[in-house]
Amino acid sequence: MRFQPLSSAASRRRAEEQFKTKKKVNSADTPAPQQAEVEKTARLRALRLAKEAADKETANRDAAATTAA
Repeated sequence: MRFQPLSSAASRRRAEEQFKTKKKVNSADTPAPQQAEVEKTARLRALRLAKEAADKETANRDAAATTAA
């Protein structure tokens, strides 16, 4: 049996369907990049605030120790 080429419209339609299918599969596998960035920023902010609080507590403790001595 001989291969019969598709018309240009049929070829285009088939290619678009394949692209849409691949795009759906790829987007379903990974979270949205914006969401990942938001989560990363929130985590880094929490770490920074915790470090600042620990540094402040250490400075207060050192200041109290120097005034008591």
